[in-house]
Amino acid sequence: MKYEPITVERADLVGEVSRLMAGGARLIMTVGTDVRPLGRGFEVTNLFGFDREGRVVGVVVPIPADDPAYPALTPTLPPAGWMEREVYDMVGVTPQGHPDPRRLVVADDWPDDVFPLRKDVPYNYRPPRAENARSALKPTPEGTTVVPVGPFFPTLEEPAYFRLFVEGEEVVDCDYRGFYSHRGVEKLSEQLRYDQIPFLAERICGICGYAHSTCFSQTVERAAGIEVPKRGRYIRTIMLELERIHSHLLWIGLAAHIVGFDTGFMQAWRVREPVMWAAEALTGNRKTYGMNLPGGVRRDLRPEGIEKVLEVLKEVERESKALMRALERDTALRSRLRNTGVLTKEKAVLWGALGPTARASGVDIDVRRDYPYAAYDELPVNVALRQEGDIWARLEVRVEETLESVRLIRAALDNLPQGPTFVEPGEIPADRIAVSLIEAPRGELCNYVMTGHDNKPYRWRVRVPTYMNLQLVPQLVNPGTTIADFPIIAASIDPCFSCTERMEIVRRPREGRAEP
Repeated sequence: MKYEPITVERADLVGEVSRLMAGGARLIMTVGTDVRPLGRGFEVTNLFGFDREGRVVGVVVPIPADDPAYPALTPTLPPAGWMEREVYDMVGVTPQGHPDPRRLVVADDWPDDVFPLRKDVPYNYRPPRAENARSALKPTPEGTTVVPVGPFFPTLEEPAYFRLFVEGEEVVDCDYRGFYSHRGVEKLSEQLRYDQIPFLAERICGICGYAHSTCFSQTVERAAGIEVPKRGRYIRTIMLELERIHSHLLWIGLAAHIVGFDTGFMQAWRVREPVMWAAEALTGNRKTYGMNLPGGVRRDLRPEGIEKVLEVLKEVERESKALMRALERDTALRSRLRNTGVLTKEKAVLWGALGPTARASGVDIDVRRDYPYAAYDELPVNVALRQEGDIWARLEVRVEETLESVRLIRAALDNLPQGPTFVEPGEIPADRIAVSLIEAPRGELCNYVMTGHDNKPYRWRVRVPTYMNLQLVPQLVNPGTTIADFPIIAASIDPCFSCTERMEIVRRPREGRAEP
Protein backbone atom coordinates (compact mmCIF):
# COMPACT_ATOMS: atom_id res chain seq x y z
CA MET A 1 0.00 0.00 0.00
CA LYS A 2 1.26 3.46 -0.91
CA TYR A 3 0.66 6.40 1.44
CA GLU A 4 0.88 9.84 -0.18
CA PRO A 5 0.49 12.87 2.12
CA ILE A 6 -0.31 16.28 0.66
CA THR A 7 -0.65 19.54 2.59
CA VAL A 8 -3.34 22.10 1.73
CA GLU A 9 -4.50 25.33 3.33
CA ARG A 10 -7.81 25.08 5.12
CA ALA A 11 -9.42 27.47 2.62
CA ASP A 12 -8.57 24.97 -0.13
CA LEU A 13 -9.69 21.82 1.71
CA VAL A 14 -13.19 21.46 0.24
CA GLY A 15 -11.95 22.03 -3.30
CA GLU A 16 -9.11 19.51 -2.94
CA VAL A 17 -11.43 16.88 -1.48
CA SER A 18 -13.94 17.45 -4.29
CA ARG A 19 -11.12 16.86 -6.78
CA LEU A 20 -10.13 13.60 -5.09
CA MET A 21 -13.71 12.35 -4.88
CA ALA A 22 -14.24 13.12 -8.57
CA GLY A 23 -11.20 10.91 -9.24
CA GLY A 24 -12.76 7.91 -7.47
CA ALA A 25 -11.51 8.40 -3.92
CA ARG A 26 -13.27 7.05 -0.84
CA LEU A 27 -13.05 8.66 2.61
CA ILE A 28 -11.32 6.30 5.05
CA MET A 29 -10.63 8.29 8.22
CA THR A 30 -10.13 11.73 9.73
CA VAL A 31 -7.40 12.32 12.32
CA GLY A 32 -7.03 15.36 14.56
CA THR A 33 -3.61 15.91 16.16
CA ASP A 34 -2.27 18.43 18.65
CA VAL A 35 1.17 19.36 17.29
CA ARG A 36 1.69 22.47 19.41
CA PRO A 37 4.56 20.82 21.35
CA LEU A 38 6.30 20.38 17.98
CA GLY A 39 6.16 24.12 17.30
CA ARG A 40 3.01 23.97 15.16
CA GLY A 41 -0.67 24.32 16.00
CA PHE A 42 -3.09 21.51 15.18
CA GLU A 43 -3.41 19.23 12.18
CA VAL A 44 -6.45 17.60 10.65
CA THR A 45 -5.63 14.75 8.26
CA ASN A 46 -8.28 13.22 5.99
CA LEU A 47 -7.32 9.85 4.51
CA PHE A 48 -8.75 8.89 1.12
CA GLY A 49 -8.41 5.50 -0.53
CA PHE A 50 -8.10 4.74 -4.23
CA ASP A 51 -9.05 1.10 -3.94
CA ARG A 52 -8.21 -0.14 -7.41
CA GLU A 53 -4.82 1.61 -7.30
CA GLY A 54 -3.89 0.38 -3.82
CA ARG A 55 -2.94 3.83 -2.55
CA VAL A 56 -4.05 6.15 0.25
CA VAL A 57 -3.81 9.93 0.03
CA GLY A 58 -3.59 11.94 3.24
CA VAL A 59 -4.88 15.52 2.96
CA VAL A 60 -3.14 17.36 5.81
CA VAL A 61 -4.58 20.70 6.91
CA PRO A 62 -2.45 22.85 9.27
CA ILE A 63 -4.64 24.66 11.82
CA PRO A 64 -3.33 27.69 13.77
CA ALA A 65 -3.47 27.28 17.55
CA ASP A 66 -5.18 30.65 18.02
CA ASP A 67 -7.96 29.84 15.54
CA PRO A 68 -8.70 26.10 15.78
CA ALA A 69 -11.29 25.70 13.04
CA TYR A 70 -11.60 24.42 9.48
CA PRO A 71 -14.41 24.02 6.91
CA ALA A 72 -16.48 20.88 7.51
CA LEU A 73 -16.66 18.21 4.82
CA THR A 74 -19.84 16.61 6.17
CA PRO A 75 -22.32 18.73 4.15
CA THR A 76 -21.11 17.05 0.95
CA LEU A 77 -19.46 13.92 2.43
CA PRO A 78 -21.80 12.20 4.94
CA PRO A 79 -19.26 9.63 6.26
CA ALA A 80 -17.20 12.51 7.67
CA GLY A 81 -20.01 13.30 10.11
CA TRP A 82 -18.89 11.29 13.12
CA MET A 83 -15.19 11.80 12.43
CA GLU A 84 -15.46 15.58 12.43
CA ARG A 85 -17.54 15.51 15.60
CA GLU A 86 -14.83 13.39 17.22
CA VAL A 87 -12.10 15.80 16.11
CA TYR A 88 -13.88 18.53 18.04
CA ASP A 89 -14.66 16.40 21.10
CA MET A 90 -11.13 15.07 21.46
CA VAL A 91 -8.86 17.80 20.05
CA GLY A 92 -11.01 20.93 20.14
CA VAL A 93 -10.78 21.84 16.45
CA THR A 94 -14.17 23.06 15.17
CA PRO A 95 -15.55 21.80 11.82
CA GLN A 96 -17.31 24.98 10.74
CA GLY A 97 -20.59 24.42 8.93
CA HIS A 98 -21.13 20.91 10.33
CA PRO A 99 -24.86 20.16 10.05
CA ASP A 100 -24.98 18.10 13.27
CA PRO A 101 -22.38 19.36 15.78
CA ARG A 102 -23.65 17.33 18.74
CA ARG A 103 -21.19 15.60 21.03
CA LEU A 104 -20.16 12.13 19.98
CA VAL A 105 -17.48 10.68 22.26
CA VAL A 106 -17.47 12.65 25.50
CA ALA A 107 -20.28 12.51 28.06
CA ASP A 108 -23.11 15.04 28.22
CA ASP A 109 -21.66 16.53 31.41
CA TRP A 110 -18.08 16.76 30.13
CA PRO A 111 -16.59 20.27 30.56
CA ASP A 112 -16.69 22.45 27.45
CA ASP A 113 -13.04 23.50 27.73
CA VAL A 114 -11.37 20.08 28.19
CA PHE A 115 -10.27 18.21 25.06
CA PRO A 116 -8.74 14.84 26.06
CA LEU A 117 -6.29 14.34 23.18
CA ARG A 118 -4.59 17.69 23.61
CA LYS A 119 -1.08 17.16 24.88
CA ASP A 120 -1.57 19.38 27.94
CA VAL A 121 -4.31 17.07 29.29
CA PRO A 122 -2.82 14.19 31.37
CA TYR A 123 -3.98 10.69 30.45
CA ASN A 124 -5.27 10.13 34.00
CA TYR A 125 -7.02 13.51 34.37
CA ARG A 126 -10.51 13.34 35.89
CA PRO A 127 -12.30 16.62 35.16
CA PRO A 128 -15.16 17.89 37.31
CA ARG A 129 -18.60 17.42 35.86
CA ALA A 130 -20.07 20.39 34.07
CA GLU A 131 -22.99 21.97 35.93
CA ASN A 132 -25.08 22.36 32.78
CA ALA A 133 -25.00 19.09 30.83
CA ARG A 134 -25.58 19.33 27.06
CA SER A 135 -27.79 16.61 25.66
CA ALA A 136 -26.39 14.79 22.63
CA LEU A 137 -29.79 13.41 21.66
CA LYS A 138 -31.43 14.32 18.38
CA PRO A 139 -34.67 16.32 18.74
CA THR A 140 -37.81 14.24 18.27
CA PRO A 141 -39.43 14.92 14.88
CA GLU A 142 -42.88 16.46 15.07
CA GLY A 143 -45.70 13.94 14.98
CA THR A 144 -43.58 10.98 16.10
CA THR A 145 -43.18 9.03 19.31
CA VAL A 146 -39.86 7.78 20.71
CA VAL A 147 -39.38 4.08 21.35
CA PRO A 148 -36.06 3.55 23.17
CA VAL A 149 -33.83 0.59 22.36
CA GLY A 150 -31.09 0.68 24.99
CA PRO A 151 -28.81 1.75 26.55
CA PHE A 152 -29.41 -1.77 27.92
CA PHE A 153 -31.49 -4.06 25.74
CA PRO A 154 -31.83 -7.86 25.45
CA THR A 155 -30.38 -8.09 21.92
CA LEU A 156 -27.47 -5.71 22.63
CA GLU A 157 -24.39 -7.29 24.21
CA GLU A 158 -22.97 -3.85 25.05
CA PRO A 159 -24.48 -0.49 26.06
CA ALA A 160 -25.85 1.46 23.11
CA TYR A 161 -28.86 3.73 22.79
CA PHE A 162 -31.04 3.76 19.69
CA ARG A 163 -34.05 6.06 19.70
CA LEU A 164 -36.71 4.99 17.21
CA PHE A 165 -39.01 7.71 15.95
CA VAL A 166 -42.29 5.99 15.16
CA GLU A 167 -45.68 6.77 13.72
CA GLY A 168 -47.87 4.00 15.07
CA GLU A 169 -45.88 0.81 14.48
CA GLU A 170 -43.82 2.20 11.60
CA VAL A 171 -40.28 3.44 12.22
CA VAL A 172 -39.73 6.62 10.21
CA ASP A 173 -36.26 7.55 11.52
CA CYS A 174 -33.82 6.72 14.29
CA ASP A 175 -30.96 8.23 16.25
CA TYR A 176 -27.93 6.70 17.96
CA ARG A 177 -26.08 7.69 21.10
CA GLY A 178 -23.11 5.59 22.06
CA PHE A 179 -19.60 5.77 23.48
CA TYR A 180 -20.74 4.67 26.92
CA SER A 181 -17.71 2.35 27.02
CA HIS A 182 -15.03 4.76 25.80
CA ARG A 183 -11.85 4.35 27.84
CA GLY A 184 -9.31 6.53 26.05
CA VAL A 185 -7.13 3.83 24.49
CA GLU A 186 -5.46 6.27 22.11
CA LYS A 187 -4.55 8.61 24.97
CA LEU A 188 -3.28 5.74 27.10
CA SER A 189 -1.02 4.55 24.28
CA GLU A 190 1.07 7.74 24.52
CA GLN A 191 2.55 6.34 27.75
CA LEU A 192 3.41 2.93 26.27
CA ARG A 193 6.16 1.51 24.04
CA TYR A 194 5.48 0.03 20.64
CA ASP A 195 6.10 -3.48 21.96
CA GLN A 196 3.42 -2.99 24.64
CA ILE A 197 0.63 -1.52 22.54
CA PRO A 198 -0.24 -4.69 20.53
CA PHE A 199 -1.48 -6.24 23.78
CA LEU A 200 -3.53 -3.11 24.46
CA ALA A 201 -4.86 -3.07 20.89
CA GLU A 202 -5.85 -6.74 21.05
CA ARG A 203 -8.12 -5.97 23.98
CA ILE A 204 -10.10 -3.32 22.12
CA CYS A 205 -12.41 -6.12 20.98
CA GLY A 206 -13.13 -9.60 22.31
CA ILE A 207 -13.96 -10.94 18.84
CA CYS A 208 -11.54 -9.36 16.35
CA GLY A 209 -8.68 -8.49 18.71
CA TYR A 210 -6.06 -10.16 16.51
CA ALA A 211 -7.02 -7.85 13.63
CA HIS A 212 -6.40 -4.88 15.94
CA SER A 213 -2.97 -6.02 17.08
CA THR A 214 -1.98 -6.89 13.50
CA CYS A 215 -3.11 -3.53 12.17
CA PHE A 216 -1.18 -1.59 14.81
CA SER A 217 1.94 -3.71 14.32
CA GLN A 218 1.78 -3.25 10.54
CA THR A 219 1.47 0.51 10.93
CA VAL A 220 4.59 0.71 13.08
CA GLU A 221 6.43 -1.62 10.70
CA ARG A 222 5.63 0.69 7.79
CA ALA A 223 6.75 3.74 9.76
CA ALA A 224 10.03 2.01 10.61
CA GLY A 225 10.59 0.42 7.18
CA ILE A 226 10.58 -3.10 8.68
CA GLU A 227 10.13 -6.15 6.44
CA VAL A 228 8.37 -8.93 8.37
CA PRO A 229 9.75 -12.43 7.66
CA LYS A 230 7.64 -14.37 5.21
CA ARG A 231 6.71 -17.09 7.70
CA GLY A 232 5.50 -14.44 10.13
CA ARG A 233 3.29 -12.92 7.42
CA TYR A 234 1.77 -16.33 6.64
CA ILE A 235 1.06 -17.00 10.32
CA ARG A 236 -0.71 -13.64 10.58
CA THR A 237 -2.87 -14.59 7.59
CA ILE A 238 -3.81 -17.93 9.13
CA MET A 239 -4.80 -16.37 12.45
CA LEU A 240 -6.74 -13.53 10.79
CA GLU A 241 -8.79 -15.97 8.75
CA LEU A 242 -9.39 -18.23 11.74
CA GLU A 243 -10.69 -15.16 13.55
CA ARG A 244 -12.97 -14.34 10.61
CA ILE A 245 -14.49 -17.84 10.72
CA HIS A 246 -15.41 -17.75 14.38
CA SER A 247 -16.64 -14.15 14.11
CA HIS A 248 -19.00 -14.92 11.22
CA LEU A 249 -20.32 -18.07 12.90
CA LEU A 250 -20.93 -16.07 16.07
CA TRP A 251 -22.96 -13.51 14.08
CA ILE A 252 -25.01 -16.18 12.28
CA GLY A 253 -25.98 -17.64 15.64
CA LEU A 254 -26.86 -14.27 17.17
CA ALA A 255 -28.90 -13.24 14.11
CA ALA A 256 -30.88 -16.47 14.33
CA HIS A 257 -31.46 -15.89 18.05
CA ILE A 258 -32.69 -12.32 17.50
CA VAL A 259 -35.45 -13.48 15.14
CA GLY A 260 -36.39 -16.37 17.45
CA PHE A 261 -34.74 -19.21 15.49
CA ASP A 262 -32.83 -20.67 18.41
CA THR A 263 -32.12 -23.96 16.64
CA GLY A 264 -30.03 -21.99 14.16
CA PHE A 265 -28.38 -20.16 17.05
CA MET A 266 -27.33 -23.36 18.80
CA GLN A 267 -26.19 -25.07 15.62
CA ALA A 268 -24.03 -22.12 14.52
CA TRP A 269 -22.34 -21.90 17.91
CA ARG A 270 -21.86 -25.66 17.96
CA VAL A 271 -19.97 -25.39 14.66
CA ARG A 272 -17.99 -22.41 16.03
CA GLU A 273 -16.76 -24.03 19.24
CA PRO A 274 -14.13 -26.33 17.63
CA VAL A 275 -12.70 -23.25 15.89
CA MET A 276 -12.00 -21.80 19.33
CA TRP A 277 -10.31 -25.07 20.34
CA ALA A 278 -8.18 -24.90 17.20
CA ALA A 279 -7.09 -21.35 18.05
CA GLU A 280 -6.12 -22.55 21.51
CA ALA A 281 -4.15 -25.44 20.02
CA LEU A 282 -2.22 -22.99 17.82
CA THR A 283 -1.58 -20.19 20.29
CA GLY A 284 -2.44 -21.37 23.79
CA ASN A 285 -5.53 -19.15 23.99
CA ARG A 286 -9.07 -19.30 22.63
CA LYS A 287 -8.91 -15.53 22.13
CA THR A 288 -6.45 -12.72 22.88
CA TYR A 289 -3.61 -14.70 21.35
CA GLY A 290 -0.76 -12.35 22.29
CA MET A 291 1.07 -13.27 19.07
CA ASN A 292 1.85 -9.93 17.43
CA LEU A 293 4.65 -7.43 17.88
CA PRO A 294 6.04 -4.84 15.47
CA GLY A 295 8.45 -7.01 13.49
CA GLY A 296 6.35 -10.16 13.18
CA VAL A 297 4.86 -12.79 15.48
CA ARG A 298 6.28 -13.81 18.86
CA ARG A 299 5.62 -17.54 18.61
CA ASP A 300 5.72 -20.08 15.82
CA LEU A 301 2.78 -22.40 15.16
CA ARG A 302 2.74 -25.66 17.08
CA PRO A 303 2.80 -28.77 14.83
CA GLU A 304 0.04 -30.40 16.85
CA GLY A 305 -1.94 -27.19 16.48
CA ILE A 306 -1.63 -27.30 12.69
CA GLU A 307 -2.99 -30.85 12.66
CA LYS A 308 -5.89 -29.76 14.86
CA VAL A 309 -6.70 -26.84 12.56
CA LEU A 310 -6.81 -29.05 9.47
CA GLU A 311 -9.21 -31.43 11.23
CA VAL A 312 -11.44 -28.57 12.34
CA LEU A 313 -11.49 -26.94 8.91
CA LYS A 314 -12.83 -30.11 7.35
CA GLU A 315 -15.73 -30.20 9.81
CA VAL A 316 -16.40 -26.45 9.64
CA GLU A 317 -16.62 -26.60 5.86
CA ARG A 318 -19.01 -29.55 5.89
CA GLU A 319 -21.19 -28.26 8.71
CA SER A 320 -21.32 -24.65 7.48
CA LYS A 321 -22.68 -25.87 4.14
CA ALA A 322 -25.22 -28.03 5.95
CA LEU A 323 -26.21 -25.10 8.17
CA MET A 324 -26.73 -22.83 5.16
CA ARG A 325 -28.88 -25.47 3.46
CA ALA A 326 -31.02 -25.66 6.59
CA LEU A 327 -31.38 -21.89 6.72
CA GLU A 328 -32.32 -21.73 3.03
CA ARG A 329 -35.05 -24.35 3.52
CA ASP A 330 -36.62 -22.39 6.37
CA THR A 331 -39.23 -20.34 4.51
CA ALA A 332 -40.19 -18.35 7.62
CA LEU A 333 -36.60 -17.23 8.14
CA ARG A 334 -36.13 -16.30 4.49
CA SER A 335 -39.30 -14.26 4.43
CA ARG A 336 -38.22 -12.52 7.64
CA LEU A 337 -34.80 -11.48 6.30
CA ARG A 338 -35.45 -10.87 2.61
CA ASN A 339 -36.39 -7.32 1.60
CA THR A 340 -35.76 -6.18 5.18
CA GLY A 341 -33.17 -3.52 6.02
CA VAL A 342 -32.35 -2.91 2.35
CA LEU A 343 -29.29 -0.76 1.65
CA THR A 344 -28.97 0.25 -1.99
CA LYS A 345 -25.58 0.32 -3.65
CA GLU A 346 -25.87 4.09 -4.11
CA LYS A 347 -26.47 4.68 -0.40
CA ALA A 348 -23.75 2.20 0.56
CA VAL A 349 -21.22 4.17 -1.50
CA LEU A 350 -22.50 7.56 -0.31
CA TRP A 351 -22.27 6.62 3.38
CA GLY A 352 -19.01 4.68 3.16
CA ALA A 353 -20.34 1.23 4.05
CA LEU A 354 -17.68 -1.39 4.72
CA GLY A 355 -17.20 -5.15 4.89
CA PRO A 356 -20.04 -7.64 4.37
CA THR A 357 -22.56 -4.79 4.75
CA ALA A 358 -21.09 -3.09 1.66
CA ARG A 359 -20.44 -6.26 -0.34
CA ALA A 360 -24.04 -7.43 0.19
CA SER A 361 -25.10 -4.22 -1.57
CA GLY A 362 -22.83 -4.81 -4.57
CA VAL A 363 -19.91 -2.62 -3.45
CA ASP A 364 -16.82 -4.52 -4.60
CA ILE A 365 -14.24 -3.63 -1.92
CA ASP A 366 -11.98 -5.87 0.15
CA VAL A 367 -8.71 -4.74 1.71
CA ARG A 368 -7.15 -8.18 1.29
CA ARG A 369 -7.36 -7.78 -2.49
CA ASP A 370 -7.18 -3.99 -2.90
CA TYR A 371 -4.37 -3.26 -0.39
CA PRO A 372 -2.69 -6.66 0.12
CA TYR A 373 -0.98 -7.21 3.49
CA ALA A 374 0.36 -10.19 5.44
CA ALA A 375 0.51 -13.00 2.81
CA TYR A 376 -2.52 -11.98 0.75
CA ASP A 377 -0.32 -10.90 -2.16
CA GLU A 378 0.48 -14.61 -2.56
CA LEU A 379 -2.95 -15.93 -1.55
CA PRO A 380 -5.55 -14.25 -3.81
CA VAL A 381 -8.99 -13.74 -2.26
CA ASN A 382 -12.31 -14.49 -3.93
CA VAL A 383 -14.55 -11.60 -2.89
CA ALA A 384 -18.15 -12.52 -1.99
CA LEU A 385 -20.71 -10.15 -3.54
CA ARG A 386 -24.48 -9.86 -3.61
CA GLN A 387 -26.69 -7.19 -5.18
CA GLU A 388 -29.91 -7.34 -3.13
CA GLY A 389 -28.63 -5.31 -0.16
CA ASP A 390 -30.98 -6.92 2.38
CA ILE A 391 -30.30 -8.89 5.55
CA TRP A 392 -30.48 -12.21 3.71
CA ALA A 393 -27.76 -11.00 1.33
CA ARG A 394 -25.56 -10.09 4.33
CA LEU A 395 -26.11 -13.59 5.69
CA GLU A 396 -25.11 -15.17 2.36
CA VAL A 397 -21.97 -13.02 2.12
CA ARG A 398 -20.81 -14.05 5.59
CA VAL A 399 -21.41 -17.74 4.93
CA GLU A 400 -19.48 -17.53 1.65
CA GLU A 401 -16.65 -15.66 3.38
CA THR A 402 -16.51 -18.37 6.06
CA LEU A 403 -15.94 -21.01 3.37
CA GLU A 404 -13.41 -18.76 1.62
CA SER A 405 -11.50 -18.41 4.91
CA VAL A 406 -11.34 -22.20 5.15
CA ARG A 407 -9.79 -22.30 1.66
CA LEU A 408 -7.31 -19.53 2.47
CA ILE A 409 -6.10 -21.19 5.68
CA ARG A 410 -5.54 -24.48 3.87
CA ALA A 411 -3.62 -22.69 1.13
CA ALA A 412 -1.50 -20.83 3.70
CA LEU A 413 -0.69 -24.03 5.58
CA ASP A 414 0.15 -25.86 2.34
CA ASN A 415 2.55 -23.09 1.36
CA LEU A 416 3.84 -22.16 4.83
CA PRO A 417 7.49 -21.18 4.32
CA GLN A 418 10.34 -22.07 6.65
CA GLY A 419 12.41 -19.47 8.46
CA PRO A 420 12.11 -16.92 11.26
CA THR A 421 8.82 -15.34 12.32
CA PHE A 422 10.16 -12.10 13.82
CA VAL A 423 12.79 -9.43 13.23
CA GLU A 424 13.86 -7.01 15.95
CA PRO A 425 12.71 -3.48 14.97
CA GLY A 426 15.24 -1.57 17.08
CA GLU A 427 14.89 2.15 17.73
CA ILE A 428 12.20 3.76 15.56
CA PRO A 429 12.83 7.41 14.61
CA ALA A 430 10.33 10.10 15.67
CA ASP A 431 8.15 12.22 13.37
CA ARG A 432 7.31 9.47 10.92
CA ILE A 433 3.73 8.83 9.79
CA ALA A 434 2.25 5.59 8.53
CA VAL A 435 -1.19 4.19 7.73
CA SER A 436 -2.31 0.57 7.67
CA LEU A 437 -5.51 -1.12 6.50
CA ILE A 438 -6.82 -4.60 7.33
CA GLU A 439 -10.01 -6.44 6.35
CA ALA A 440 -11.38 -7.34 9.78
CA PRO A 441 -14.45 -9.61 9.95
CA ARG A 442 -16.77 -6.59 9.95
CA GLY A 443 -14.87 -4.67 7.27
CA GLU A 444 -11.97 -2.30 6.81
CA LEU A 445 -9.94 -1.48 9.93
CA CYS A 446 -7.61 1.53 9.70
CA ASN A 447 -4.71 2.60 11.95
CA TYR A 448 -2.73 5.85 11.79
CA VAL A 449 0.50 6.32 13.72
CA MET A 450 2.73 9.36 14.12
CA THR A 451 5.90 8.15 15.79
CA GLY A 452 7.32 9.90 18.84
CA HIS A 453 10.45 9.67 20.95
CA ASP A 454 11.56 6.78 23.20
CA ASN A 455 9.83 4.21 20.96
CA LYS A 456 6.39 5.57 21.88
CA PRO A 457 3.70 6.89 19.53
CA TYR A 458 3.01 10.61 19.39
CA ARG A 459 -0.46 9.92 17.95
CA TRP A 460 -2.34 6.68 17.37
CA ARG A 461 -5.77 6.71 15.75
CA VAL A 462 -8.03 3.68 15.29
CA ARG A 463 -11.07 3.62 13.00
CA VAL A 464 -13.04 0.39 12.98
CA PRO A 465 -15.64 -0.76 10.42
CA THR A 466 -18.59 -0.48 12.79
CA TYR A 467 -17.72 3.21 13.26
CA MET A 468 -18.68 3.74 9.61
CA ASN A 469 -21.55 1.26 9.41
CA LEU A 470 -23.37 2.52 12.52
CA GLN A 471 -23.78 5.92 10.90
CA LEU A 472 -25.82 4.41 8.09
CA VAL A 473 -28.29 2.43 10.24
CA PRO A 474 -30.99 5.08 9.59
CA GLN A 475 -30.54 4.33 5.87
CA LEU A 476 -31.61 0.71 6.59
CA VAL A 477 -34.93 1.90 8.00
CA ASN A 478 -36.94 1.59 4.79
CA PRO A 479 -40.58 2.66 4.37
CA GLY A 480 -42.77 0.12 6.14
CA THR A 481 -40.12 -0.86 8.72
CA THR A 482 -41.77 -1.83 12.00
CA ILE A 483 -40.51 -1.74 15.56
CA ALA A 484 -40.16 -5.53 15.48
CA ASP A 485 -37.86 -5.30 12.46
CA PHE A 486 -35.36 -2.97 14.09
CA PRO A 487 -33.36 -5.36 16.33
CA ILE A 488 -32.35 -7.60 13.42
CA ILE A 489 -31.79 -4.58 11.14
CA ALA A 490 -29.30 -3.10 13.63
CA ALA A 491 -27.72 -6.51 14.21
CA SER A 492 -27.34 -7.15 10.47
CA ILE A 493 -24.27 -4.86 10.28
CA ASP A 494 -22.70 -7.03 13.01
CA PRO A 495 -22.06 -4.01 15.24
CA CYS A 496 -19.15 -4.07 17.68
CA PHE A 497 -19.61 -1.21 20.11
CA SER A 498 -16.42 -1.79 22.07
CA CYS A 499 -14.45 -1.61 18.80
CA THR A 500 -16.21 1.60 17.81
CA GLU A 501 -15.59 3.19 21.17
CA ARG A 502 -12.06 1.79 21.53
CA MET A 503 -13.00 0.32 24.88
CA GLU A 504 -10.32 -0.79 27.30
CA ILE A 505 -10.53 -2.06 30.86
CA VAL A 506 -7.31 -1.51 32.79
CA ARG A 507 -6.91 -3.28 36.11
CA ARG A 508 -5.39 -1.13 38.81
CA PRO A 509 -2.66 -3.03 40.77
CA ARG A 510 -3.21 -3.73 44.43
CA GLU A 511 -1.23 -1.70 46.87
CA GLY A 512 2.26 -3.13 47.34
CA ARG A 513 2.13 -5.24 44.17
CA ALA A 514 3.71 -4.62 40.81
CA GLU A 515 1.42 -3.73 37.94
CA PRO A 516 0.65 -6.82 35.79
